Amino acid sequence: MDVDTKCINDTSLCPSYEESSGTLALIIIPSLLALSTVLVVALIFYTLCKNKERRYRTSPHFKNGQQIVSLSTASVGPPKVPAALDPWEIPEECVLEGLEFWQTGCYGPICKGLLKKKGGASSVVVVKCLRDASGKPEAKEFVEWLLFCASVCKHENVVQMLHCHTKRLPMYLVLDAYNPGNLLHFLWTLRNNNLSTADPSQNFSERSVFLVAKQIAAGLDYLMSEHRLVHGDVAARNILIGPGLSARVSGLGVAFEGRKMDSAIRQRAAKVPLKWQAPERIMMLLSIDRSDVWSFGILLYELITLGKVLSSYLPKFYSTFLSYLNPNLLITTIKPLTTLQS
Repeated sequence: MDVDTKCINDTSLCPSYEESSGTLALIIIPSLLALSTVLVVALIFYTLCKNKERRYRTSPHFKNGQQIVSLSTASVGPPKVPAALDPWEIPEECVLEGLEFWQTGCYGPICKGLLKKKGGASSVVVVKCLRDASGKPEAKEFVEWLLFCASVCKHENVVQMLHCHTKRLPMYLVLDAYNPGNLLHFLWTLRNNNLSTADPSQNFSERSVFLVAKQIAAGLDYLMSEHRLVHGDVAARNILIGPGLSARVSGLGVAFEGRKMDSAIRQRAAKVPLKWQAPERIMMLLSIDRSDVWSFGILLYELITLGKVLSSYLPKFYSTFLSYLNPNLLITTIKPLTTLQS
């Protein structure tokens, strides 16, 4: 007699349905719970990894020689940032890549690299970072510098601000990079190379001098007329040269400090090489827009001579000139100009 026949004759010998389903439940339910737990843990781990990758991609990492240096940590948290900088915050889809150390600036390392945008478009940029060891006062001043750039850098002949990063550390400023870049180095290249080269940008004629000088003057005029700013450090080293001999005024550090108080300009005057300084700046007097005009004249000399240094007798000339200069007469002369500025 087989099992089915026995079950028909004696139901006690048949396997219980409740017992069978209970056994399946003991197997399936723990399996589902274990599987769901694994999925939740994997999802959390994936989210953490993506957030870490995003922070890495939006944080500057630059190459100093053969060593990759990360600026993803800092000793102080970011200060409270005004809402005026929100439109300038670098978007999440923008990625900074290939950043290489260039030089050390006032607030920290400055590097060059590529800014890749959504869709694959990329552009060469300059990234000015706040150093890791900065304290809260320096971080606050860096935010003020960002606000200054956001307000001032809105002219075609002034260095262009693209983005900033202030919501989390590290804090940095992204500026548009011009190629070939530094005007003084560009002039030196022209002087050292054969001027008969086929590259049209190398044909630096009198018309080229006029074209570049006109753009620089337009940028300086914008700073004074729109923002009442004295640049304070007009020189070829602070001019950016780009395609088609387009020029932009950069090096706005002295102007930034001078916006807060004129005494700052006096303190920085000693840091500007003598040959670019107007007499009133050398004598630590009030700087005016005519101070930039004096420096602009020296810049014209740089353009015409392809970056040659002024004669060695210049310091002696200045000392002789100032020894015969009456400071009271100089103050009387510049008073009407300062009244017009105010």
